[in-house]
Amino acid sequence: MTILPHLLLTTVGVQALGLEGKDIALAYGFGYGIDLVDHPIKLALYLRKNGRKNEKNYHWRTPLQEPVALCWIVPLSLYLGTPVPALFFASHFLLDYLVGYEKRPWYPFSTYSTEGFLTRFSDGA
Repeated sequence: MTILPHLLLTTVGVQALGLEGKDIALAYGFGYGIDLVDHPIKLALYLRKNGRKNEKNYHWRTPLQEPVALCWIVPLSLYLGTPVPALFFASHFLLDYLVGYEKRPWYPFSTYSTEGFLTRFSDGA
């Protein structure tokens, strides 16, 4: 999923829930900002592996964008006393799982992969 739907869903969620203060920052951080951290990490790994050569079907996701990240996000939410990080992270990966491209929900603990729910729709075309 491209970054724009994440931004729109996060904005709608912030408005619908009437979030204020730190909860707004947490919502944007976990609903939208996770891409701003994840993609530069993968870009560095890609460039180290391939240089500027184009590798078709490269797996651009790190565990930061997979459901396995809930293993640290849920405890963080409990520690912070707000469900906002877990809720908005869940909205982020649910959007990602709507479109068809490879995802590895339990990586690095498992190499299992899936194509998502709507495999005929992809933002990679």
